[in-house]
Amino acid sequence: MKNIFFLLLISSVQPLLSQTKLEKAITNLEDHYEQEKVYLLTDKLQYVAGDQIWFKSFVFDGYNRSALSTTLFVELYNSDKKLIDWKTILLTNGEGSGDFKLKENLPEQIYFVRAYTPYMTNFNEDFQIVKTIPIYNPNATETLELAKNSNWSAKVFPEGGTFINGMATKFAVRLSSDTSLPESWTGKIVDTQNPNVSITTFTSFDKNVASFKITPALGKKYQAIIQDKAGKSQTIDLPPVADSGVNVEVSSSKDGIKYSLKGVNLKQQLQNYKIVGTLNNHLVYKANISKLTNDVSSLIPTKISNGNNGVLQLAIFDEQENLVAKRLCFIKPNNLKVEKAEIIGQNLKPTPRAFNSVDLSPESVFKNYTVLVSEDDGSNNPEEENILSSLWLTGDFTSKIDTPAQYFSTNANSEALDALLISENWKRFDWNSLLSGTSPTITSNAQKFLSYRVKPIKNNALLINTNVNLVLKLGKNDPVINPFKTDQNGYIYLNNLSNDEPLHVSLFVNSDNNKESNTDNLFVTVEPLVNPTEFKGSFPSTKYKLVKTAENKKVSPAISRAINAQKNSKKTENADVQIEEVKLVGKKQDPKEELNKQLSSGMFSSMNSTIFDFVNEDQNAAGSNNILDWLQGRVAGLTFQRDNSGVNVPYIRGSQAKLYLDEVLTDPSMIASLPTSNIAMVKIIKDGGLIDNAVAIYTMKGNMKPKSNEKQAPNTNLSVIKGYDKPSEFPIEMLDDDAPTKIENDTRETLYWNPNLFDSDYVPPRIKFYNNDSAKQFKMLIISFDEDDNLLYDKKILK
Repeated sequence: MKNIFFLLLISSVQPLLSQTKLEKAITNLEDHYEQEKVYLLTDKLQYVAGDQIWFKSFVFDGYNRSALSTTLFVELYNSDKKLIDWKTILLTNGEGSGDFKLKENLPEQIYFVRAYTPYMTNFNEDFQIVKTIPIYNPNATETLELAKNSNWSAKVFPEGGTFINGMATKFAVRLSSDTSLPESWTGKIVDTQNPNVSITTFTSFDKNVASFKITPALGKKYQAIIQDKAGKSQTIDLPPVADSGVNVEVSSSKDGIKYSLKGVNLKQQLQNYKIVGTLNNHLVYKANISKLTNDVSSLIPTKISNGNNGVLQLAIFDEQENLVAKRLCFIKPNNLKVEKAEIIGQNLKPTPRAFNSVDLSPESVFKNYTVLVSEDDGSNNPEEENILSSLWLTGDFTSKIDTPAQYFSTNANSEALDALLISENWKRFDWNSLLSGTSPTITSNAQKFLSYRVKPIKNNALLINTNVNLVLKLGKNDPVINPFKTDQNGYIYLNNLSNDEPLHVSLFVNSDNNKESNTDNLFVTVEPLVNPTEFKGSFPSTKYKLVKTAENKKVSPAISRAINAQKNSKKTENADVQIEEVKLVGKKQDPKEELNKQLSSGMFSSMNSTIFDFVNEDQNAAGSNNILDWLQGRVAGLTFQRDNSGVNVPYIRGSQAKLYLDEVLTDPSMIASLPTSNIAMVKIIKDGGLIDNAVAIYTMKGNMKPKSNEKQAPNTNLSVIKGYDKPSEFPIEMLDDDAPTKIENDTRETLYWNPNLFDSDYVPPRIKFYNNDSAKQFKMLIISFDEDDNLLYDKKILK
């Protein structure tokens, strides 16, 4: 949304001509309070240990995709705030994607995904997204259950923050709870001097809010009595009735936002009062009341937001520029500016394992889509959250809101949304702090991509103001020599790197005769300058609790299906391995088999193993930081997860594999420090009898030498920059009844996941997936933005 400054001119309003304290505060706001928020979409709402969590992130600066940041940190924690895994995500036009592979032995509990940009760490941590994810494990000793008791509390909020004698005032009633809220509740307003007579009554719009209107009398004390259907009640005092002030009334329609101000017992009435409207921390409306009057009203047109939706904050200041009232309101609540996907063709078959496709229009202004297709079970459960509620509500408000997506659904109640906003407070900035000249301290700038500080050392001495050469090798590409000159501190800076392949950095320095380069006694370290930060806050409360697992534990149908889908995936992996083994049967003995016999004992012999020979074959491992990094993606079923020290730990079919060095049990840090030039053989053993799943590393013996066409760089003269985490590719399952895997029951929930479906020049964007064995209809979610950041959000049921 572009900044629009609109000056209201009516008979009692004149423009502000001089720079005032308020004007300086507005300048401070626009210069120093640019902020971001994140929405994180996951392919499912709950998972089973061993699953893969697929996620798509959207980063916004206000109501547009952010151009501030290109890096997003996404972290997975358990309920004890232990970091389980983390990803560094590349943002393009505010969007990025990734995945987490869950360990099979994860305890059943609530886990939390935290997402934030480095720039967001300059502001309150409460605005960083923390997403709650239940993860189930049928073998766990503790089980998740929904908390049955609802221990709620209530508060009341007068519109504008004022409650004045003789002025009809709208109130919002807001419930909150650490667990869950009652489905519905009622209340009444009483005078404490006559508590048996109701002045007015109200019924909740939803679990969160209700509203009522009351005209108070000076000297009276009022109370709200709220009760749920279970009989729990709470009595709350309304604010004291004031004898003077400004009464505020606001309403929103498709034409704009109408406000009315009424002054009571003011010395100069409303003369020289100022009305300021901000949207996304930017000024969009400003007016000054120049004449003596106690009653002012006007309509703020929707052009202040280019006709887009959003939360407008109205602030009213007195003649001394003190904040006296404020009000949040939503622009066009009944006219959401959201586009729908244009489908030009579909081929859907409800038969098991059938191929399905949906074609989107190639003529659309939307060119890149995020698409999720799942089985629809017909339950028609409402969404708890979505990109609309995050963009317009929860991304900017830190209080807990139950099912925020309801306020932007087809049957949304605009009165409920208005009551919710009366009960909220805009905390991204504080007017009193702005008026005093306070601004946030920016310690982390929104850097473009990733940056590093390189420290070259020769003969244990810093190379200050010295010409050096860095050899940079990206992935499997050829190395490139780059000349640099160190600064007065002995550093070299590599800025704005967007690599998702490992970047190997080696140092070469000209010799004293300046005629040749060498690597003698050289050492190079690389320090990242864009780093994740420690999470200091507390995780949000949830509606779940952990109880001891019963002997006859009942697993929900959804979890049972997820467990079965995971077993099917393992069968597919095993089939791939068996096919590879069959290819080897009948081959005559080769040097690799001889090396295997020479190095491994009987305990480490297995029919289900994969061997890499470094003596007789060139494995092109010289450019890898260590053998664990080199192994990534080379063996079916073998995956890696980083530990807290950043070392890759191997997992085979979801379980952590044992690590052996020359058949002696060791740890990943020991293997990570072993030069690849010292390795003779690597053996990956699956279900290997006595040693189970294992990765066995064997070092060179006797006169063995590695067969390599690459020049081995000294280990001390090599650092590896990991860069961004590359997202995994979502598998498109095609299960044939005659396949060797013999999958009897395909129970996948997520049938299609594509965070970047784009419009090709030759064919329309096509969504293609294979059905599972039970789906008769499908849920399809599509999200996209055009070049002007207009939003497409479409959730369909396909039959």
